[in-house]
Amino acid sequence: MPFFSKVRTYLSLLKSAVKLMFFACLMSVVNFLFFHIPFFSFVFQNVDYHSLNGIVIIVSLIIVMLVANFFVFYLLLFLFRGVGKALLVLSFLLNSIALYFVNTYSVILDESMIGNVFNTNYAEATGFFSLSFVCYLLFLGIVPSIYLIKTKIIFGTWKRFFTTTSLSVLFLVILIFVNASNWLWIDKHSKVLGGLAMPWSYSVNAVLYQSHKHKANQKEILLPDVTEMDQEKSVVVLVIGESARRQNFSLYGYSRNTNPLLATIPNVSVFKAKSAATYTTASVKSILDYKETSDLYELLPNYLYRNGVEVIWRTSNWGEPPIHIKHYQPEKELKANCQGEACAYDEVLLTGLKEQILASNKNKLFVVLHTSTSHGPQYSKKYPPRFEVFKPVCNSVELGNCSHDELINAYDNTIVYTDYLLSRVIDDLKSLKEYHCAMLYVSDHGESLGENNLYMHGVPLSLAPKEQYEIPFIVWESDNSRPLKPNKELTQYHVFHSVLNFLGIKSPIYDETMSIFQ
Repeated sequence: MPFFSKVRTYLSLLKSAVKLMFFACLMSVVNFLFFHIPFFSFVFQNVDYHSLNGIVIIVSLIIVMLVANFFVFYLLLFLFRGVGKALLVLSFLLNSIALYFVNTYSVILDESMIGNVFNTNYAEATGFFSLSFVCYLLFLGIVPSIYLIKTKIIFGTWKRFFTTTSLSVLFLVILIFVNASNWLWIDKHSKVLGGLAMPWSYSVNAVLYQSHKHKANQKEILLPDVTEMDQEKSVVVLVIGESARRQNFSLYGYSRNTNPLLATIPNVSVFKAKSAATYTTASVKSILDYKETSDLYELLPNYLYRNGVEVIWRTSNWGEPPIHIKHYQPEKELKANCQGEACAYDEVLLTGLKEQILASNKNKLFVVLHTSTSHGPQYSKKYPPRFEVFKPVCNSVELGNCSHDELINAYDNTIVYTDYLLSRVIDDLKSLKEYHCAMLYVSDHGESLGENNLYMHGVPLSLAPKEQYEIPFIVWESDNSRPLKPNKELTQYHVFHSVLNFLGIKSPIYDETMSIFQ
């Protein structure tokens, strides 16, 4: 039969040896055809392909992609032989996974997105698995890898190696300089182009991320000591939201009533705010930093703890900067003392919190609750069933397969649950009659829900739509001892100085203009 004849022909090809140059060319072409449709879709959307210059850019990028990948594949295979093959196999497997996320969630694999990957825990990672994911991995990753492993390669001489690599480099250099007039266009779109070119998007950016992380994880730069602290008993609870975008809060004018509880509580104030980044790691650091900086200065919880404040950090999330305090309590530890349905959701963060505050012998307490309530893609799994107010909901991890209404319904339910969590925090603080109390709720970043065919978050801030950086900043205080300023729009950097102000702490680095309290 013709089918089995073709199979036998294919198997015979696997057994026959091929020259390295042909093999590297073939792998470069396959890599190009399999993994670069998003890359060139972006190029076609951003050049005038009817013009001569547009055609030159497109053709040049195709040639550069093919020759550059050929050069690297040829280099790896000749110099490292078996190891080179293994690296090529790994690149095809990772390319297939990367392409799944690019096509499914419209992500760009720049350094910030790679940071998200490194900071993703097992529970979140498994939430992305689907039949489509398996198909991408199988047909674009595993099948080519079998051919890679099985093929015998004739490597040739060192003379041919030097000739081939030299000519490849020379050709690339000439092509780059021929396109000198297009450098500005390439530079303008470099972040997106670099985030869609396989395998360079994740490999180069992984190296950059780890390099910058190593630099950032050097010893914290200590801030100057606190100079004075009053004796008033005060508590500030900072709730860090996850992927909560401002426009879906009814407190900000959203047509749906997603904040039924907070809307009835006195002394609740809302401010417009923008996040400093669109991914958790950088955003949480910004919330805890005393100023906008890429350096690792002492963060708010570490600073307060070192200066004698009782600091409690409870988290159901990840991607946090270095926290050096006594009472760091992850979700797993809190679940050990929790019973009931609430323990499977962010409500677990409130387990025994009031009792822990009352047991403290300190006058000043700072509590951080790092939630994960609105993190996708499985929004419908982030809240108890009784909070499923809006129906029907999207239950798929492939958000593009859901209707827009289903996706919005699931996401809005997470905001309803957030409303409940914040009201619970306020109720607990109200019962602490001896303390002046305040709650600050700030989201780490926003979320795209299909607008412009984008999903979730992580688009570079310079390119991100407003859905990914316009965030809520909600404040509650137990009395009017520290009235709020009439700010119209805040940043995440307002948190540090506002907490110092409310707790009655004086410090050389306190900035009055950055406090929300008078």
